[in-house]
Amino acid sequence: MSTETKGTAIVTGASSGIGQVYAERLAARGYDLILVARRLDRLEALVKSIGEKTGRKVEALKADLTQKADVALVEKRLKEDASITLLVNNAGISLEGSILDNDTAAIEQLIAINITAPTVLSAAAAKVFKARDKGGIINIASVLAFAPDLFDGIYSGSKAHVVNITLGLAAQLKGTNVHAQAVLPGATRSEIWEKSGKDVDALLPGMVMETADLVDAGLLGFDRGEVVTIPPLHDEGQYLAYEAARHAMAPNLSRKEVAPRYRA
Repeated sequence: MSTETKGTAIVTGASSGIGQVYAERLAARGYDLILVARRLDRLEALVKSIGEKTGRKVEALKADLTQKADVALVEKRLKEDASITLLVNNAGISLEGSILDNDTAAIEQLIAINITAPTVLSAAAAKVFKARDKGGIINIASVLAFAPDLFDGIYSGSKAHVVNITLGLAAQLKGTNVHAQAVLPGATRSEIWEKSGKDVDALLPGMVMETADLVDAGLLGFDRGEVVTIPPLHDEGQYLAYEAARHAMAPNLSRKEVAPRYRA
């Protein structure tokens, strides 16, 4: 059991998969926990298990992040609980099939969980953490943010949004003691695949990372102060080259004159 106290971490989507492992690892590091998910029965079982193993204070907070009132409940806790020093935005879903196979309700649900909730909660956390000059935000994105053609564009687009808000926050928080990080998993063993009707081992045989390995790598990247952590990418130079090309292009993206190739 850890006797060190690092404050309280809020983890969304904590009842299984990546969120559950983050909860377990953070408790072992000395964080008390507020675990957020829809399934209260699974949350309460996890609360008991982690509490008994680590001796940390662990609380279940039932919230459905498709509902504005429930997002507001978590936001309120972030703003009012001075013990909170870390937010892990992990909750996320994917669609069964593509944009052509889903109705408006399914698309809106994905946007609410994958885009609206992490944006609202990141903003709330960043404001209070900056005021205290202490804290961290970990946003779980996806490598598909950089490869939208490999999967449905709504999911990959939602994860690109998560990367973008993290990069923006990191720039605004530079020089403070508040750190924002985006973790980009590749195919990882979690329930999101089952829920979306996909067999990840059939889709990507031999390429599926174990959840614990993903989380341990993400936390090492957080310890190192990385803004973007890509656990499955072996050649970091590829990402650095991507970033260099993006920054080199940026000054040329807005001009008074139309580019010659578009002139009649």
